[in-house]
Amino acid sequence: MSEWAAKRFWKEASVEETDGNYAVLLDGRSVKTPAKATLRVPTRSIAEAIAAEWQQVDEKIDPSLMPYTRSANAAIDKVSVQFQEVADMLAAYGESDLLCYRADSPEGLAARQAERWDPILDWAHQTYGGRLIPTAGIMPVTQDAAAVTALSAPLYQATPFALTAMHDLIALSGSLVLALAVTRGQLRPDEAWALSRVDEDWQSEQWGKDEEAEQAAEIKRLAFFHAAEFHHRLVDGRDG
Repeated sequence: MSEWAAKRFWKEASVEETDGNYAVLLDGRSVKTPAKATLRVPTRSIAEAIAAEWQQVDEKIDPSLMPYTRSANAAIDKVSVQFQEVADMLAAYGESDLLCYRADSPEGLAARQAERWDPILDWAHQTYGGRLIPTAGIMPVTQDAAAVTALSAPLYQATPFALTAMHDLIALSGSLVLALAVTRGQLRPDEAWALSRVDEDWQSEQWGKDEEAEQAAEIKRLAFFHAAEFHHRLVDGRDG
């Protein structure tokens, strides 16, 4: 059974515990991923969120309205089978973290970046033992390899489901440090997102808002918030 059947054919979506994981059932039959694997997730909280998405389907299945299902599919079909490659790709963000690239002018923007970003870099250093060095301008700075290794260690220790959430948090913000701060509870998702938008917000203040850019940013913001909630349900949604 493919979960992406064109029309709804089931009456009830439910959750069933199976060997410590949770399956989502449609009239008693397990939902399958696009790669035909059984959709099993590690917490009841995520399983219930997925079941709710399926229960809310009207006539036709619209994957764009089913973010938890999409994230679970990605964890099972993609991340779990290429875990090392995904972790390596995300670890590389530590070498070019958004928070390390500062404006050399105007002075007001540079001051705002330092005021808002330096405390989070300090937190990352204190928490993980990795100090990233900021630079002004667009020329890349070579970060200490040991610092990048320390900051990226949580990626390699994550489950495929957690790494799936981390992927979106990092890719959407451009910052490994901000993603770590969200998953550790140091920053709320809205706080981290605001920090990732310091440059864009400055430009809007100076030149006015670009409606098309604002719409694109809103799509990314919602995806970032979903990734944070997906990770939260993994960590805090375990039974017991």
